[in-house]
Amino acid sequence: MLLDAASLYFRAFYGVPTTVTTPDGRPINAVRGFLDMTSRLVTAHRPDRWVACWDDDWRPAFRVAALPTYKAHRVAAEGGEEVPDELGPQVPVLVEVLAAAGLARVGAPGYEADDVIGTLATRARGPVDVVTGDRDLFQLVDDARGVRVLYTNRGINDLEFVDEAAVAAKYGIPGRAYADFAVLRGDPSDGLPGVVGVGAKTAAALINEFGSLAGIRQAADCAVVPRPPLTAAVLKKLHAAAGYLDAAPEVVAVVTTIDLPPVDGDLPRRPADPDALAALAAQHGLESSVRRLGAALGWERD
Repeated sequence: MLLDAASLYFRAFYGVPTTVTTPDGRPINAVRGFLDMTSRLVTAHRPDRWVACWDDDWRPAFRVAALPTYKAHRVAAEGGEEVPDELGPQVPVLVEVLAAAGLARVGAPGYEADDVIGTLATRARGPVDVVTGDRDLFQLVDDARGVRVLYTNRGINDLEFVDEAAVAAKYGIPGRAYADFAVLRGDPSDGLPGVVGVGAKTAAALINEFGSLAGIRQAADCAVVPRPPLTAAVLKKLHAAAGYLDAAPEVVAVVTTIDLPPVDGDLPRRPADPDALAALAAQHGLESSVRRLGAALGWERD
């Protein structure tokens, strides 16, 4: 089980009231929510291994160099990612709690959590569940390898299980074609403009006709007599977006080849540092969440 950590702690922050506080009155809702989500996921799905995948770089330079609009609307005035004031101080607390609990947390300099997930999913020798609210990771689904997404759009208690059939049903494209579809359609939440005038329906029709973005561009370059779905209007739009189409695939594609050290990820049979975990729980008012986490991990049975 690979968690898109930022996706989940943002969801926790907005899903749990900020009135959930530490004993001295500081909001701790994101940490509490993240731990409780983890307990529910472990209890419901019983993974053998679990890794919180981290954004060591939420807006990597190689993606910005390819497409300067990438996440540009989410850059704070002072630089860095725009994060709610009440969430920022909670992230280091979550890092400390995960370390004391012995739960694996992995990031990579210069890469997003998506890339860590892609690399670990590609390395895995068995089935993989990716837990995220980010559709970009739909590109990783692979029925042959047992890689699926547990999509949190409806909440952690009502996960949408996304495999190749689900991608095909949702978007009308082959199950492994999501990245090319996203390039064409765009994604405003990531500052990805897409091909102007080409929406989801046209993008799906083009992919189904020509198989891939490369196939579409080759057909556009060779088209003599336009025909649906490669009409004269669509041809004009594709040619106008040539620069974008050169750059965007590198931005959208999840990296699957990061040079990461070996990652264990085995669920801890006991806390890595029980004293530190107890102290953190008391300091931040997390005793009940830590107890639930321990119950989910079987600490009480040991």
